[in-house]
Amino acid sequence: MTATDQPAAEPPAPGARGPADLVVTHCTALVHDPEGHVGFAADRAIVVRDGIVAALTSSAEAARLDAAERIDARGQVALPGLVNCHTHSPMVALRGIAEDLPVEEWFNDWIWPIESNLTDRDVALGARLACAEMIRGGVTCFADHYFAMESVADAVTDSGLRAHLGAAYFSSQGPEGRARSLEFALDHRGAADGRITTCLAPHAPYTVDDADLAATAQLAQEHGLSVHIHAAENRDQTESSLARTGRTPIETLQRAGLLDEGVELLIAHATGLVERDLGVLGAARGRVAVASAPRGYLKFAWDTTPVRALARLGIPVGLATDGAASNNTLDVWEAMTLTALVQKQSTGDPAWLTARQALHHATVQSAHAVGLGDTLGSLAPGRRADLILVDLSGPHTRPVHDLAATLVHSARSADVTTTIVDGKVLMRDRELLTLDVPRIAAQLEERLPELTRRAPGRRIQDYRP
Repeated sequence: MTATDQPAAEPPAPGARGPADLVVTHCTALVHDPEGHVGFAADRAIVVRDGIVAALTSSAEAARLDAAERIDARGQVALPGLVNCHTHSPMVALRGIAEDLPVEEWFNDWIWPIESNLTDRDVALGARLACAEMIRGGVTCFADHYFAMESVADAVTDSGLRAHLGAAYFSSQGPEGRARSLEFALDHRGAADGRITTCLAPHAPYTVDDADLAATAQLAQEHGLSVHIHAAENRDQTESSLARTGRTPIETLQRAGLLDEGVELLIAHATGLVERDLGVLGAARGRVAVASAPRGYLKFAWDTTPVRALARLGIPVGLATDGAASNNTLDVWEAMTLTALVQKQSTGDPAWLTARQALHHATVQSAHAVGLGDTLGSLAPGRRADLILVDLSGPHTRPVHDLAATLVHSARSADVTTTIVDGKVLMRDRELLTLDVPRIAAQLEERLPELTRRAPGRRIQDYRP
């Protein structure tokens, strides 16, 4: 499909159920053909009713419809909202606090001692600032893995975003950690008018023991919950696991039952995968996805997620930022650009990964990674009305020879003008409508002296991969 292809319009029935809630007209829409390939359709209109895309039709057809709200998106591109498939949103409070360090020093001497001081108030303010940043960057859904998740859930509710939330736990917390993760998942799934989905969130195989991992797999099957975990984050972790247990982190997940039928597993990072892991993942009976956050891997001098090898196994790889303490940003647009570039470098193949493939990871694959592939990821009738508008009128995006290349390699997150979730406008013409950033930032800055205090020898966990 090319930029001039026009998919068959699906005009809504005239006057059906009264006025539409929202009609976005005169946009170029990113669309997917039946095989999922990315293309573009000019002069489209997106009709929204009850938080759902009711129709993707022509602007001329939509002009005849009554609508409670209209947005003229002339000169803009409409995309499915971006999904941040793995982050720790409250960690924006620690942005830039520990730089240019190896990961073990970063964790043990800085991040985990500071996190020991965090209050629910700190988490709440950090999560709200993160939500504002993601809305401005075109993110409509994020998968979060952190502590004090009730505060994060409140931020999601107030911001209007969609989120997949898991309360993280370590085995060092005892049985109570796992119990709290389950309690949060059961109490909050379906919250925020259905915008919140939940999961179990064991931290990683090196901080959660085999018994806890096996219990997590059992709980996931019993309660229909997915699992979000860090695993094979880097090659050192894999080598350490092999030396200590004779198993890779991925083989540890398999042994615990987390790759069994009935378990949906989201693995963060997986830059430390070795050849034997690919066979294990390929044989998984449950649904497995990987979240890749390339900016952080560059900062820590890690390898990158082997996207091509995972693609051959049919494993979706969603885009992510990780936390802003390591990544400095929650910019998924940048993650899309870096994914395309780093994959070329790591494979030695300039033809991989293409701009259209990068957009596929940013849309369809990211939605599948967080377990929402049936409701998000494309602008199609029946999908949730989570979408963004991107202005390509700036000098850095002109002229446009290849729209996919322009979006991936020239456009920036700051070119997102409008962010919509469930048909509700959260940002219009770069103005945030649900969060007061100056107020949130001022309150957070008042907390900095206490927030950044490090008690010697006090940390929530040791990093010993």
